[in-house]
Amino acid sequence: MTVDHGAPEPAYQQLAAILRARIANGEWRNGPLPSVKQLQQEHDVGRDTVLRAIDILRSEGLVFTVPRRGTYVSPDAK
Repeated sequence: MTVDHGAPEPAYQQLAAILRARIANGEWRNGPLPSVKQLQQEHDVGRDTVLRAIDILRSEGLVFTVPRRGTYVSPDAK
């Protein structure tokens, strides 16, 4: 899945859906997400887009962030 920059849905919502699916399929089971910079490059989006997508996942309880360490999949994320 990739972010469609021409789609009516905002890029950060598309990215949140992509990351949510990767968590759901077990790609990042109870481990760290790629860095913000890696996600930017992989999905051709800006830093703010990545951070907004992560904020959505955090509000859903799927991830948590440890300052200066990174963002991790919550142990109870499905």
